[in-house]
Amino acid sequence: MNNDHTGLAQGPGADRQWERDTIERLVFATLNEQRSARRWKLFFRLLWLSLLVALIWWVYTSDSMGTTTSQPHTAMVEIKGEIASGAEANAQSVVSSLRSAFEDAGAQAVVLLINSPGGSPVQAGIINDEITRLRQIHDKPVYAVVEETCASAAYYIAAAADNIYVDKASLIGSIGVLMDGFGFTGLMEKIGVERRLMTAGDNKAMLDPFSPQDEEQRAYIQSMLVQIHNQFIEVVKKGRGDRLKPDDDTFSGLVWSGQQSIELGLADGLGSLDYVAREIVKAENIVDYTQRENVGLRLAKRFGASIGEGIYLAARSAGVQLK
Repeated sequence: MNNDHTGLAQGPGADRQWERDTIERLVFATLNEQRSARRWKLFFRLLWLSLLVALIWWVYTSDSMGTTTSQPHTAMVEIKGEIASGAEANAQSVVSSLRSAFEDAGAQAVVLLINSPGGSPVQAGIINDEITRLRQIHDKPVYAVVEETCASAAYYIAAAADNIYVDKASLIGSIGVLMDGFGFTGLMEKIGVERRLMTAGDNKAMLDPFSPQDEEQRAYIQSMLVQIHNQFIEVVKKGRGDRLKPDDDTFSGLVWSGQQSIELGLADGLGSLDYVAREIVKAENIVDYTQRENVGLRLAKRFGASIGEGIYLAARSAGVQLK
């Protein structure tokens, strides 16, 4: 009887212990499953990232391998769109493309395929100087072929070529320099807005659009633009030499048709890329050396930040520390 009473007394406690053990096992099992799921999720995200990196590498290397050949050919470098440090036609990319083109032993000549309204005189100057340097080192002719437009900084670059070929309807020239902006002082007075500007330095706020224009500062900027304009003119005169037939309008910023540019000595003749390769260079095979931002790199730049954030959050949830 005593044993029976003892067994009855221990029965409920044993049941509760069994329930606690069972609940603990279920909780630990659930936690282990969650950890395992997070690890697999992190694994697959890292796998996709690795595949993306491999795709970018493959596209980049395949683009690079297709630009060098030992067979005789015409090397082409495209200058398209705005010429600026952050644009596709920036000095670093164009110069790198030019070096690859000049250094290839199979390249019989280098052709600049231009379709640009202009841009930065600094970027154009860097490219112009590099064309001159590479031509002297490798002793290869350089030709510029204009599609729709070769204006301002684009013509600054083209002036370094041995010859410039255009279409009769191309737009050529715009040999000038500009700096633009806006003035909001009258508008601010009308809407009752007060400009509170503090500077250290008399000319620190030069060309501030919310302050009245200072005549001395305007004259200073104008003299600087004239200086840059004269640099542009000297580059054109040096590049075109005796072929140039300047008049009062040549360096005024006007734009001419391709036919007019030939008459003014700003271009040498009518011709397309194929024409120059076939008839001038005598190498019909055209190889493009232009360094372009490929699809993989564009995707990486666009989605790289979001992918990185996702991997970081996944790693944190799985207990991984990224330091």
